[in-house]
Amino acid sequence: MDLSIVDLSPVPNGGTATEAYANTVETAAQAERLGYSRFWVAEHHGMASTLAGTTPEVLLGHLAAETDSIRLGSGAVLLNHYSPFKVAEQFGALDGLAPGRIDAGLGRANGSPAADQALGTDRHVEDPDGDHAEKVEAVVNHLYDDYPDEHPYADLEIPRGSGEPPVPWMLGSSPSSATIAGELGLPYCFAGFIRPQFAVHSFEEYRESFQSSPLAGGIDEPHGMVAVNAVCAETDEEAARLRAVAEATYKRMRRGEVGTRPTVEEAIDELGGVPEPTPATLGAKEWPRAISGSPETISGLLDQLAERVGADEVMIQHVVGDHEDALRSHELLAEGVGLV
Repeated sequence: MDLSIVDLSPVPNGGTATEAYANTVETAAQAERLGYSRFWVAEHHGMASTLAGTTPEVLLGHLAAETDSIRLGSGAVLLNHYSPFKVAEQFGALDGLAPGRIDAGLGRANGSPAADQALGTDRHVEDPDGDHAEKVEAVVNHLYDDYPDEHPYADLEIPRGSGEPPVPWMLGSSPSSATIAGELGLPYCFAGFIRPQFAVHSFEEYRESFQSSPLAGGIDEPHGMVAVNAVCAETDEEAARLRAVAEATYKRMRRGEVGTRPTVEEAIDELGGVPEPTPATLGAKEWPRAISGSPETISGLLDQLAERVGADEVMIQHVVGDHEDALRSHELLAEGVGLV
């Protein structure tokens, strides 16, 4: 199984962004050492007390200097906030720093009204899907210098490496994003930890709408990746204990408590006890928001979820309270799926 990691740069309890970024660098180096395929970093705004990952383009530049071979990318750059040309320039620069190993993960999301206003984002776009598709296509055309001669941007060039340009990925958590990915002929990553109920439908929509890409950065056949919230420990019971943080964090979000993360002990107290271990075999239509288990259990669960949607790759996202627990989880995951 091709296994990858998306890192949110969580701020340690009582810690700082400096510590969060240092942990992200350590996690990337470990991922490369263990044989993970990709290491992506995320973009969130207005959550400084818990998540320091606000600017993937900046953090990826540093990670390029701290790694040698693993693919690096964004999960995702939120394109609704930015100019496609500027985003293409950022990824071109990253490609110059780490030639041939940059993924340009493109998505969209609104944050709080204050954050969107501060970013200068229009929250009331008349055709949001059409606007997003146009922006994604523009980023790819800039990256590959693929505008026709008569286009006003035909003479614009961006600096980048001399090899293959960054690989564009469409990221999303709904069938609409899957349709855009399919119609543009781009690889697609579905965030199964955001809207798990749409996972199967989104991948069906992706394959049904897929067209061999007219874009220079496109692909000839569908290629999908599913991102899963997963944590691994030596036993199913210990992994379920660590999963309590993800479960309690989600419940807090449902109550409107955005930007807070409990400790394991606080999470267990809020949940009224340790969550039940994730069953080794999931029901035919079951898609948990977060899964946990020993290396053997988690490997089987990831196989089931990937097979259910027909994904070619799996990406791990997690909400774990302690950095050392997160590193150990990645190590055991790698063992479970046979990377090491």
